[in-house]
Amino acid sequence: MSTRADRDAEAGAPVSAAPDRAASRGLPARLTTRTARTRLGTLAGAALLAVLVWRLGTGAFLDGLRRIDGPALLAALGIGLVTTVFSAWRWALVARGIGIRLPLGPAVADYYRALFLNAALPGGVLGDVHRAVRHGQSTGDLGRGVRAVVLERTAGQLALFVAGGVVLLTAPSPVRDEVRHAAPPVALAALGACAVVLALRMNRAPARGGRALRGVLAEAREGLLSRRNAPGVLVSSAVVLAGYVAMFVLAARVVGAGASVPELLPLAVLALLAMGLPLNVGGWGPREGVTAWAFGAAGLGAGRGLSVAVVYGVLSLAASLPGVVVLVARWYAGLRAGARSAPASPGARRGGYPGPPPSTAPVAPAASAASPSEVSSEKYAPKESARLASSFFPFSAEPSEGRPMTPESV
Repeated sequence: MSTRADRDAEAGAPVSAAPDRAASRGLPARLTTRTARTRLGTLAGAALLAVLVWRLGTGAFLDGLRRIDGPALLAALGIGLVTTVFSAWRWALVARGIGIRLPLGPAVADYYRALFLNAALPGGVLGDVHRAVRHGQSTGDLGRGVRAVVLERTAGQLALFVAGGVVLLTAPSPVRDEVRHAAPPVALAALGACAVVLALRMNRAPARGGRALRGVLAEAREGLLSRRNAPGVLVSSAVVLAGYVAMFVLAARVVGAGASVPELLPLAVLALLAMGLPLNVGGWGPREGVTAWAFGAAGLGAGRGLSVAVVYGVLSLAASLPGVVVLVARWYAGLRAGARSAPASPGARRGGYPGPPPSTAPVAPAASAASPSEVSSEKYAPKESARLASSFFPFSAEPSEGRPMTPESV
């Protein structure tokens, strides 16, 4: 015969288990958020760097840093200038192809800023996110601004995959035999995955999904494959990829690697492919691990490969330093604009942002606070986010855009 306590325990068991099940269901949802993915990628990159230090010691890191000199930094700045200008040109071509205006000068400045933020912030993509949202807001079409950056980055990645695949399939490298055996099944698997995704999208919402898919394909065709844009996108992608390889060869020469350029080419491709993995700390992590392994497998020494990767990371950061000038210039311009538009009344600022501009309308008496005219003006008054003229934070958007913009708010 069960006691009352036993019956209460039995009755309460399902109730107490429900929060546990809810918590277990909520954990995967929390892990799929953008912030969680960024943190997990940063932790993975830090763990990989810790393993490299544990296995190879700090000598490879310090040796690479000691070998960097002034001529190497100047050469990196020159290579970075070429790759950034051609990347910005590709971005401007894609933007024009999908119907939004982007002059080359502002595109170069924004691209430099994005490169520096990618190198300085965890995840390696926050600069591109900020670039996409800011351009979309400045043109009044956030969706097209974001899609222009996505298509531009897709063009660069496709150029890397195609050229890298050709190099890894033909040039002698530690992975040539493995790539030759894996290329056919990987290609078939990719085609099958694309077919499955397209079928699921079409079956889930035939009319709406079909229109959205046709719109995306039309923009991709106009932005990347049209007769007007395709030559420029192809040339710019080839020049940018050649610049990245030249930066890798420069890093190898700074370290003192005696391998020739044909021997370094497949190793550079492997390093560039590893940099695309979202498991890094400002770009550091997979690049160092893959380069150390590739140099060791090629008989050039894993420690030397790690030094090459470290020098490459430092030179890439140096090449993006003009982005700091862009950040400071935009911050100072926003500061001056905020000072000119700040109201003279005390308490107009809250949280560092300038308050709304003073109203020129006459002040209504207190007795008529609920009058229909005042309710109508309040209803159609601009929102608080649209009245924020500028921000004192360096990542803010231009004052004319109407609201501050930070990578964290993306």
